[in-house]
Amino acid sequence: MKYLKITETPSNHDDLEQLDTASILTKMNEEDKKVAEAVAHVIPQIEKLVDALVMRFMDGGRLFYIGAGTSGRLGILDASEIPPTFGMPHERVVGLIAGGDTAIRKAVENAEDDTVQAWQDLMAHHINSNDVIVGIAASGTTPYVLGGIRDAKKNGLLTAGITNNPGSPLAVAADIPIAIDVGPEFVTGSTRMKSGTSQKLVLNMISTALMIRIGRVKGNKMVNMQLSNNKLVDRGTRYVMDGLGISYSKAAVLLQEHGSVKKAIEAGR
Repeated sequence: MKYLKITETPSNHDDLEQLDTASILTKMNEEDKKVAEAVAHVIPQIEKLVDALVMRFMDGGRLFYIGAGTSGRLGILDASEIPPTFGMPHERVVGLIAGGDTAIRKAVENAEDDTVQAWQDLMAHHINSNDVIVGIAASGTTPYVLGGIRDAKKNGLLTAGITNNPGSPLAVAADIPIAIDVGPEFVTGSTRMKSGTSQKLVLNMISTALMIRIGRVKGNKMVNMQLSNNKLVDRGTRYVMDGLGISYSKAAVLLQEHGSVKKAIEAGR
């Protein structure tokens, strides 16, 4: 199927090597300003995904991101932040990358061209019908991602696709397509730039909205965060202090006794 591959269209800027540093940075910033507006256009699709995730999470379902290269790394980044930020088990939001963990730091040759590996990677996590698979691919053509989405659908799982090419194979294949048109990249074809930024924004929205909807945030506070360092213990203490209207020292004692902001506030009340 033919479609306009926006991610490969020529940059709006040329002769980049002739620009001074200030001009390069200013023009990059001008392009970056377009990203949030492009994301705004796909909020209805993100909403569909989040609402579907909430229902499945309540039944014990999980969220899996699959991707290659930058897209895969962004999925892993988002997944890795869920336990410390919201106190959820690591296995509830999982990021998988073509080529395995080695590919997080170093590209693995031809890994993204394997059409069956994604499903094998998912099967290692004992995938089930309550789980949701989100494929991430700026081009919308990555075989690893397309194969994973295809096999997930065959096995009755809900799928979504985050891409920067409307009408791409991923946008067509996924049950919930999230196609973010950010226009051509500043450096032609370099999808680690605006495309990657848009993917990061969308992933933030998906996981944060999900965590709020399932009760992992109170007011505007991360009441279930892991207290894994002094900075977070201090933050948690201040949350308890504000929530109960008590002194810092009393809040610190409650937090130490109960191990989480949420439990400390509940006990203090």
